[in-house]
Amino acid sequence: MSEPNLFHKLAAETIGTFWLVLGGVGSAVFAAQAHSADLYPLGIGYLGVSLAFGLTVLTGVYAFGAISGGHFNPAVTLGAALAHRVQWKILPAYWIVQVIGGLLAGLVIYYIAAGKPGFVATGHLGANGYGENSPGGYPLSAVILAEIVLTALFLLVILGSTDERAPKGFAGVSIGFALALTNLVAIPISNASINPARSTAVAFFNGNGAPAQLWVFWLAPLIGGAIAGIAYPFLFGRAEDAAHQPVPTSSG
Repeated sequence: MSEPNLFHKLAAETIGTFWLVLGGVGSAVFAAQAHSADLYPLGIGYLGVSLAFGLTVLTGVYAFGAISGGHFNPAVTLGAALAHRVQWKILPAYWIVQVIGGLLAGLVIYYIAAGKPGFVATGHLGANGYGENSPGGYPLSAVILAEIVLTALFLLVILGSTDERAPKGFAGVSIGFALALTNLVAIPISNASINPARSTAVAFFNGNGAPAQLWVFWLAPLIGGAIAGIAYPFLFGRAEDAAHQPVPTSSG
């Protein structure tokens, strides 16, 4: 079997990030607060949205992990590079296609949502935020801390699950559940980014201050990813230097 070339890897990252945003953010937009005709609540709530994000990553890892590593998240690619799991030269290309895949999913979500009579996109497309744009009204300092810590822990799970010393075949399960858990914690705080591509995907369609706050959801997850990427080899060592191929994993 031939080794995937760069085009194959970039295609997998584009589609995988599209899938993550469509499944995760789409569930938040269309299903989180759904009601029946008589207004009986049928929405999936925070738990359902968290599981949706986890399931997209779980399925994405198994579908695309063997091709691109299944990052779907600039913070994961950065952490993997710092942990010597990928070559630095692929990082810019991965970041670009991850953002493109997310934006395409955001566009699909926007046009589907806009087809419903009375739908107002502003403030209703699952964007991340702090202050008045935080679901729970959390300030900037709390949001930054939560995003850094949760992204770092998520990356540690990813790097541990995909370590050559880890049990084979279970990485997608642990990574998917880890993303679901981080979302359970972070949705009330920041609407759960943990992923700059996910945040960029809907910020500009959402408006309502989201574009101006987007810098936080690049900076904090990247810091978290960098902390994990540097810390993992230092804390746990590594079986061997695997910088010649992408880490077989994913993100949120």
